Amino acid sequence: MDLKQLEYFVRVAELGSFTRAAIALNVAQPALSRQIRLLEVELRQNLLKRNGRGANPTEAGQLLLEHGRGILHQVERAREELARARSGLTGRVALGLPPSVARVLTVPLTRAFREKMPDAHLSISEGLTAAMQESLLQGRLDIALLYNAKATAGLEISNLVREELWLVQKRPAGLQEDPPPLPVRLKEVSKLPLVIPSRPNAIRMHVESEMAGIGCRPQIGLEIDGVTAILELVADGAGCAILSRNAVTRSINPSAFATRPISEPQLSIQLCSVVSSLRPSTLTQQATLNLIRETAHRLLDSV
Repeated sequence: MDLKQLEYFVRVAELGSFTRAAIALNVAQPALSRQIRLLEVELRQNLLKRNGRGANPTEAGQLLLEHGRGILHQVERAREELARARSGLTGRVALGLPPSVARVLTVPLTRAFREKMPDAHLSISEGLTAAMQESLLQGRLDIALLYNAKATAGLEISNLVREELWLVQKRPAGLQEDPPPLPVRLKEVSKLPLVIPSRPNAIRMHVESEMAGIGCRPQIGLEIDGVTAILELVADGAGCAILSRNAVTRSINPSAFATRPISEPQLSIQLCSVVSSLRPSTLTQQATLNLIRETAHRLLDSV
């Protein structure tokens, strides 16, 4: 058994597909299949159940998967420790962010990461909650920030910051200076046409839940996935939106919008940091989490 074979097997078992694993590992699929077959021959056990839809670990494969994750992590940890002794934190960290958070955090977080860990590499992608949870479990992401994250087997969740949600409207024509932003009751918001993401977007689900708690429901004008598109439609007069204030102030043209806090009840949503509990985090990932906490508390915390 060698480390390459073990890495190949773990990736196929996690992704459930030779094709997806070959793409992720950047190797030819026949070479990937051959290495795993050699591993099975050496161990004298079938490790994967192959079928037309993919590949799943056998009972023996599940045992090797549990050991293999730990072995590969320890190897990576040893490399990281040696590299750190030589020059500092190294390695790659894959981070997933909701679009509204990415708009606020990407630049300052990347700048801080480069300053603190010049020998490491940060990869940031945007995604929706369900897709990012799956990527965490399958090892494509190391860290994700999720709104209202629910307890899920294999994931470790920590509360990060709580963001206040505001009503976003098109700025009235001729208004040169914003008046004090007077609160608007959630019941009144329910009567306005909303440009809002489709389910199961976390903010959409939270808005619906809070409105149901006071006996009303949102009036959906348009279902649009994407903060930029939502803001463009609001600026065009298609309706109102419910977003964090940061999503508006960091937009290309914040002066196009008027924002108001929502009351009775106040509308806010919990942002959480989430990592896989199946793979212990490396020193570089731990340092990245600390940077995320510092940056998020500085830029996002509003409640």
